[in-house]
Amino acid sequence: MRILVVGSGAREHAIAWKLSRDPGVDHVICAPGNPGMSCARVALDPLDIDAVLQCVQRERIDLTVIGPEAPLGRGLADRLAAEGLRVFGPTRAAAQLETSKAFAKDFMRRHGVPTAHYRVCVSEQEALSAIRSGEFGEALVVKADGLAAGKGVVVAPDRRAAEAAVRSAMVDRSFGDAGARVVLEEMLQGPELSFFVVADGERYVPLLTAQDHKRIFDGDSGPNTGGMGAFSPSPLMSSALQALIEREIVQPVLRGMVSEDNPFRGFLYVGLMLTADGPKVIEFNVRFGDPEAQVVMPLLNEPLAPLLWACAAGRTGSPGRTGAVSVGVVLAAHGYPGEVRSGDVITGLDDVGRDCPDVTVFFGGVQRRGRDLVTSGGRVLTVVATADTFKIAIARAYEAASKIHFDGMQYRRDIGQKALAASSRE
Repeated sequence: MRILVVGSGAREHAIAWKLSRDPGVDHVICAPGNPGMSCARVALDPLDIDAVLQCVQRERIDLTVIGPEAPLGRGLADRLAAEGLRVFGPTRAAAQLETSKAFAKDFMRRHGVPTAHYRVCVSEQEALSAIRSGEFGEALVVKADGLAAGKGVVVAPDRRAAEAAVRSAMVDRSFGDAGARVVLEEMLQGPELSFFVVADGERYVPLLTAQDHKRIFDGDSGPNTGGMGAFSPSPLMSSALQALIEREIVQPVLRGMVSEDNPFRGFLYVGLMLTADGPKVIEFNVRFGDPEAQVVMPLLNEPLAPLLWACAAGRTGSPGRTGAVSVGVVLAAHGYPGEVRSGDVITGLDDVGRDCPDVTVFFGGVQRRGRDLVTSGGRVLTVVATADTFKIAIARAYEAASKIHFDGMQYRRDIGQKALAASSRE
């Protein structure tokens, strides 16, 4: 089987890394990929639908796996399927679960999926009036409606901060057109959990759980990012909780998409808050998360390609997993999540490869300059360690991270501590 993975980040590196190890997979190509990846790469723009189609045809690709959300929002899966090509990823209409937070919230309301109370606002005046009315209390969440690279969410501790977030999104257009509408939400309380399934339109297969760390600084402080690290599986998940999530959230979502003539095929990422009233949806992603993919892929002990192939054809299989755990630490560039500096030389990767067993480094924002790898994006590397316990995995990940250097490198020192805390309460 010849597989094309569309995308260039650490998520796509992790997916390609897993697929390349599957028996029966002859060739994995990443488009465009990045120089840290060992697979073949094709230079193209993932948003150029015609270029991707030509690549699939030229390279005789059997299965295309779409990594990032933006090409899905552009309709890449639709175009490939229309040409009779097998593709793993939802249609443009189904991808609205992520590409429009307003669509997702209204969809959940229609189909009885538990989520926070909300209001969709199409003007600054409407949003400010809703904030000042007290409808959401003092603290609330402000979300840009469209795609904002994981940064369009502001958790506002008070109304003044919420009003500033609205002006930033709707007036200053900090997130471009993504902020033309905003969604105001009540502030939910409880631990967060990410649950993943692979869906074929009507049926689904649960994968592992994970917990992400969105804030830039230790202790969940500072601005939101695309994710500064993760661990898997989550100690918060139990068989009873999983059954509840599947019954009240996953199954109604898939049934609802079918009833609205938008069957969902692909990775469905359900971001949850475990509230006192039960699990509620914070957000959906219609592709695997980053950095969640990096910590989940090393734990799957059965081939991934047959599962994705079957789901793309409208039928599911079931992957197995190891009994291990994993911890992933993101090494970010200077300035992230704001204006990022590029071009800093990365050193120490050979030391990790030589001295750190059970550690894999997945490459994101990197490029080649002569013989050197240099930074070229916000989240540069994800250092992932696997072990029998979270304590050992955390130690391994941070030992490896300490061997890597580039000017301005920043990373959190507390990734995985929530897993230790939750495990100690069991």
